[in-house]
Amino acid sequence: MGSSVRELAGATPATRDRYVDLLRVGSLGAVVLGHWLMAAVTPDGVGNLLAVVPALQPLTWLLQVMPVFFFVGGFSHALSYRSLLRKRPERPEGAGGAEDSVYSAFLRARLQRLLRPTMVFVLVWGAAALLVQLLGGGGGLTGVTLRMVTQPLWFIGIYLAMVAFTPPLLKLHERYGWGAFAGLAGAAVAVDVLRFAAGVPYVEFLNFAFVWLAVHQLGFLRADGRIRRPALLAGVGLVTAGALVAFGPYPLSMVGMPGEKVSNMAPPTLALLCHGLWLVGAVELLRAPAARLLERPRVWRTVVAANGVAMTAFLWHLTAMFGVYGAMLALDVELPAPASAAWWAQVPLRITLAAALTAGLVAAFRAFERPVSAPPGAAGATGAGPLAALGATLCLLGVLGLSMVGFGGLLDGRTALLIAIPVSAPAAVAMTLGGWLLVERAGRGTGVRAGRPAR
Repeated sequence: MGSSVRELAGATPATRDRYVDLLRVGSLGAVVLGHWLMAAVTPDGVGNLLAVVPALQPLTWLLQVMPVFFFVGGFSHALSYRSLLRKRPERPEGAGGAEDSVYSAFLRARLQRLLRPTMVFVLVWGAAALLVQLLGGGGGLTGVTLRMVTQPLWFIGIYLAMVAFTPPLLKLHERYGWGAFAGLAGAAVAVDVLRFAAGVPYVEFLNFAFVWLAVHQLGFLRADGRIRRPALLAGVGLVTAGALVAFGPYPLSMVGMPGEKVSNMAPPTLALLCHGLWLVGAVELLRAPAARLLERPRVWRTVVAANGVAMTAFLWHLTAMFGVYGAMLALDVELPAPASAAWWAQVPLRITLAAALTAGLVAAFRAFERPVSAPPGAAGATGAGPLAALGATLCLLGVLGLSMVGFGGLLDGRTALLIAIPVSAPAAVAMTLGGWLLVERAGRGTGVRAGRPAR
């Protein structure tokens, strides 16, 4: 591992934007650390530290960094798709559309890095949950773990949608620039007006698309060097988000709180979009000093190594956290009341143990995060694009469904509502697996060689 990291770091092209790699791994790391810190676990259940101590909620304006990850995704997707367009082969007459071929190869290349480790996570946990419940378990902390361990998969689902929508939204960006972002942001405004002022039911769920795709669009602008005044972007975002929270119906926390009527996260709100603007502006202001730091070989090797296992660590970090709490309960270690002095004193130990267990899980499963080159296919299979789009849609629905239903109550037929349709864990797993196989099949018959997916 060390030699391969050293070789990868040493082979980094001079043109590579190293700061983007740092932002990617840094944003995921912040989410992991936030989850470990905010979990308020007691023998009676799992709560949220931010609900126990509301005075800490302003910290979410720094720690809610998912917008940064989606912004970086937009940057990477723009570069990757354009690279494939330049590499597309000449198409024989009647062999199908060249853009279909590029689209399916793009989906396969981008989704492979997400879905291979995700499917391993899902299948391992599915088998474990089935075994636990067949043996009569599933109560207490075990039951909570089975329900909650899949919740971070919502992020995978949203990211799948961003990948799928990259080609058409990139065309809009190339034609309208900031106007394409403004259109998505305007749609998010309209949704919140209909939701809060007109009381239109269910319209708020449209902002899962409009808000996150608007943040993703900022990555396209970054790829073309069109974010020229980051201080202005950060200031406008911060002031507007503050005004919306102070005078509007939006909560202070930028993450979801138990029992709250309105969440800025689920579904996303205009306040969260403005929060994303301020974060993007802020990280762009740090770009120059960070780039100088990343020129140091040791620092860059650390970033390369972390990026190589970041998705695996993200998938398994809650498993590690619940494993630590489970071991403490099994050993009769006292779990102090959340936010008490004893609880805070125990934080470094819990986080250290969770990090060590996560490292062990990464060592066990990191091989599934390594990209696999597609074997040469018959160039230009007709219908590859629609087949890939269908596969991506099934993956999206399956992953989102599993993030909602979890593995608890597996033998009882437990379901959760996904776009008004009840979905069970087995159905969600089947959709995800079937969709992945469709994307793989479509991508292998394109004749477009995607190579190693860019990080």
